[in-house]
Parts: sequence; C-alpha cells; structure tokens
Amino acid sequence: MNFKAIALVILFLVYLWNQFLNLLKWRSAKNPIPKNVADVYDAETYKKWRAYNGEKSRLALLEGTVSFIVDVLLVAFNVYAAFARLFPDGLWTQMLSVLLLSQIVSVFAIPFSYYNTMVIEEKYGFNRSTKKTFWLDQVKTFLISLVVMLIVGSLLLWLHQSLGDWLILAFAIVMTLLLLGFSFLYPFFSRIFNKFTPLEDGELKEKITGLLEKNGYKVRAIQVMDASKRSTKSNAYFTGFGKMKTIVLYDTLVQSMTTDEICAVFAHEMGHGLHKDTLKNQILSFVQMLILGVLAWLTLRSPEIFRSFGFDTVNYGFAIFLIMGVEFALIAPLFGLLVNWFSRKAEYRADAQAVKEGYGASLVSALKKLAKENFADLSPHPLLVKLEYSHPTLSQRIEAIQKKH
Repeated sequence: MNFKAIALVILFLVYLWNQFLNLLKWRSAKNPIPKNVADVYDAETYKKWRAYNGEKSRLALLEGTVSFIVDVLLVAFNVYAAFARLFPDGLWTQMLSVLLLSQIVSVFAIPFSYYNTMVIEEKYGFNRSTKKTFWLDQVKTFLISLVVMLIVGSLLLWLHQSLGDWLILAFAIVMTLLLLGFSFLYPFFSRIFNKFTPLEDGELKEKITGLLEKNGYKVRAIQVMDASKRSTKSNAYFTGFGKMKTIVLYDTLVQSMTTDEICAVFAHEMGHGLHKDTLKNQILSFVQMLILGVLAWLTLRSPEIFRSFGFDTVNYGFAIFLIMGVEFALIAPLFGLLVNWFSRKAEYRADAQAVKEGYGASLVSALKKLAKENFADLSPHPLLVKLEYSHPTLSQRIEAIQKKH
C-alpha cells in the first residue's frame, strides 16, 4: 500500500476543506445582518469591518496555501527522514529530530502572524504590541511548544515500548492527566506572557464577591490581566481547578464596560462553573484522547508506514505528525461538530445564569460591546457556525436571553 500517496491525498483534502471554511468566512460579509444586532455597527464601522474581514480572510487563504505547500514538499521528498539521519541513532534522539524540524518549519507561519498583528490589526486600531513584544512572544511560543511536544512524544514512546497494544487506553488516560496538569498550571504559564494584578477594592469587586457568596462558589483570586499591551480586544475567563480557581478580567474589559456589564460577563463565566462545564469538557477531551490512542496504535504497529516516508523503522516524532496532521485532521471536522454543539449549549446555559442573577439586559449590552470591540462577524454562514463556532452567534444569544428575561 502506498502510504505516502494516501497521506498526500489526505493533506490535499484537509487543505481544500480549510480553504472552503476560509471562503465562507470571507463571504459572510455579504450576509444580511439580523435585526436584533443591527445597532452594533454604524454604517461607517460596518464598512470598516467588511474591509477588515476581507483582509483577514485573504491572509488566511494565503497562509493555508503556503502551509499546505510546505507540508507536501516535506512529505513528498522525505525531508523528515533525511533530517533525522543527521542525528544519532536511538528512539528518543530520532524522535527529537523530527519534532525539532516540525518546530523549525513553524517559523514559516511567523511572517503571516507578523502581518496579521503589526499590519492588519494595527491598521484597524486593535494592535498594541510593540515589535519587541511580538518577537519575544514568538521565541517563548517556540520554546514552550517544543518542550510540550517533547513531553508528548516521550510519553508516546515510553507507553508504546512498555505496554504495546495497551497503548490506546494508557495514552488516553495519561494525556488526559497531562491536559489536566497543564490546565491546573495555566495560571503560572500565563505569567510568562502577561502581568496580573488583583482587582481593586470597590463596587465591582463587592458585586462579584456577592455573586460568588450567593452561589456558594469559591475562587482563589480575582485578577486583572494587562491584555491592553497587545490588543484593544476584551474578554474574561475562569482558570484553574478547585481551590486554584481564578477569575481573570482583561484590563480592556474593565476599562470599557460598566460595573453591571462586567458583572453580567462574570455571571456568565460563573454559570460555566456552576454547570460543571469544565468537567464535561474534560470528558470530551478524554474521548478525543481515546481516538488519538487508537490512531497511535494503528500507526505504530505498522513499521512499513514509516518506511514509505524514508525512515528505516518507527519514528515517534513523525508518528505524532501523522496522527495529528494527517489522520486526526481528516476526522476532526466530524469530532468538531460534536464538541462545538456541546459548547454552544453550554454557552446558552451560562447566559441563562446571568439572566437568573438579574443581569440579562446588562449581558445583552455587554455582548454587543464585546462584538463591536472584537470586530465580530454578526451574520456568519450557518454551516460555519455548526462546524467552527464554540459560541452561538450574537443574534442567537440575544434572542435566547430575551426569551428568558
């Protein structure tokens, strides 16, 4: 069986699919805006959004094409195997060579990221990153990604060598625990990129604390992140588990919204916690890890697969590329349908919590502000929403809120 030809065909199909989605995003600018969100953009701002959407979509189309060409060349000409021969024999060093090359190849994406941040985002008034901040972020991301991939690759190698056909269940359990560990440590990792300060005493802190106490919900801290050093866009989120739960508010959110609007956003995030959405997401993550475990088992039990790409034997680094970049990439849209459907349901429940707390009207105004500040697409294609959106559209959320309000 010609495994290389199959891989190249899959890469091409994935490329076509991603470009189809990018085209849908581009064409969304032509869709009529629902009446309940028609006031988000005035005529001039909407014209600006259409131009912004067009530039972002064209860049995504170009980046997708360049990434596809690079992947095809690396696979077709056995570049991974040739690079691996520069390293000493040994399962770990051979794995390291492929993962290192994968990270080096990721450098091809930096010009697109730079143009997106320093040109497009700058042009439309969103960027606040300096060139120094941008390049420091790239270096940090490169190093962190390499370390994470080495951890994953080392676990895959050790589990397969130790357990053989028990790899499927073991990989799923170990990877889920690893993801939980990263989630638990996320507050510490995030400090590599941003600074966090405690929310100042005052009306906002009192109201948020009151909401927490009313619902018997405990958090370690309420912190404000200096998101404004990179962008004008706003957000808020919960991070951590158990006693390590932390509320994070972007400083842009604190600066641009009223106290009630921020409380509405917080009540929404608290709703996720009360409904155990993080735990439910972990269950879905475990299912994904099981699928990846099956793919890993099927891939690693067939050394002839690796010989098709120029390797003498199994290479665990290249196995990760095949599993994630080829095999799972082919079925990811189907899995994404399930995950995104679940996520959108969770967003409706979290919105309902804000309504229950008496912040329905404030949540609507907050969502409209967020949409305007983040230059959201107000009328994306329905297929795009089902496949790609973890949140309902702004129009759908407002309609649901008003029904409950």
